[in-house]
Amino acid sequence: MSSQVRLKLLPSIKCMFDEPIQVKVAGLRPRQVVNMRAKLTDDKGVVFSSSATYRADGSGEVDLKRDPSLGGSYVGVEPMGLLCSMRPHTMHKIYLKTNAINPQVVKFSVHEEEGRLLAEMMNERLLMRDGVTRVPVNEGNIRGVLFTPPGKGPFPAVLDLPTSVSEARPSLLANKGFVVLSVAVYNKKGDNITETHLDHFEEAMNFLKQQPKVGSKGVGIMSRCKGSNIGLALAAFVPGVEAIVCMNACNANVVTPLYYKKRQILSSILFDESKFIPTESGAIIIKDALEDPLAEKNKGSLIPIERAKSHFLFAVVGDDLNWDSEAYMDEMVVRLKHHGKENFETVFYPGAGHMLEPPYAPHCPSSFNAGVGKRVLWGGEPKAHIAAEIHLWKKIQDFFKTHLSCDAAQTKAKL
Repeated sequence: MSSQVRLKLLPSIKCMFDEPIQVKVAGLRPRQVVNMRAKLTDDKGVVFSSSATYRADGSGEVDLKRDPSLGGSYVGVEPMGLLCSMRPHTMHKIYLKTNAINPQVVKFSVHEEEGRLLAEMMNERLLMRDGVTRVPVNEGNIRGVLFTPPGKGPFPAVLDLPTSVSEARPSLLANKGFVVLSVAVYNKKGDNITETHLDHFEEAMNFLKQQPKVGSKGVGIMSRCKGSNIGLALAAFVPGVEAIVCMNACNANVVTPLYYKKRQILSSILFDESKFIPTESGAIIIKDALEDPLAEKNKGSLIPIERAKSHFLFAVVGDDLNWDSEAYMDEMVVRLKHHGKENFETVFYPGAGHMLEPPYAPHCPSSFNAGVGKRVLWGGEPKAHIAAEIHLWKKIQDFFKTHLSCDAAQTKAKL
């Protein structure tokens, strides 16, 4: 390494996972061309990396907040481009954080055009602020993780419904002052692959409401894709859902029939494998393969969201290759309006893809889809997708703060 070249991560080498940093380099030759790189290993051992070419200014400095990448994983001015443009070294892998206690460590480095290392620095990206607690929950039918903010509360409660186990979203939301219980749709036992029981998620809701620091009368739900099926059904059939975030949701129950109190309450629509489109990457495009929810034979799969007393936030994208989330949102809005409901708001991100996550994680363009049992393309133009995640993450927090009422007297009564 060159002792003259200095790599700076501002304001600190430690930061929260969902917060940006400023990457700067000093001590280069005027107008020197260098290669900037970033690399991390996720909790499943998958390696992700990115690189971009930069030209120093007349003072021998590079500032990613100011200077454009000339080529590599992205081009143009992208302050967090090295993080968000990371790609897995093994194709069709999604970034996973399965234990939020440990920070995500990212190695940033600066190299000469020939590859010689000039400087490097580690960035620790924390998922839990000081005082946030993480408690695994294995009680009754509940398999999940509970995150609780520091302080006496009372705090609003949110049930997070990821498709599979991931702790980034719930831990980061707990940092913002919410008690969050994360329960994956597809659990390790594999007992919900052929049918889904709403009772298990109602049990999780009740467990969450009984936590001593919870002060909200009901709960919020954070969901995407198949998780939104369960979230919307909870809002429609189970009292106590005050607010629900649905990211790229379908208006009908998909893949597995839904049961409640030992009877089927919703049939399911399926994917037609003959309409899967193969790609050279080995992943398929399934967007046009899902059955029409509005077809007469599928009416029993439509989720009766007009029964819900919740507030809805529907977030959809324009480049969803999983299914037509924009059309499904439009149909849900029509359904609510038809029943005289105005308890919803919508947000649309034209160039983003299906896999919306908290900001500054590697964007996932393709991975295994448990619902169809195959690797699929999710869509999303990287720059637009990054911008969507930054905007939506703040909107989700504001939405829950607005619609989850918190009652201090109720918390005291529990104690």
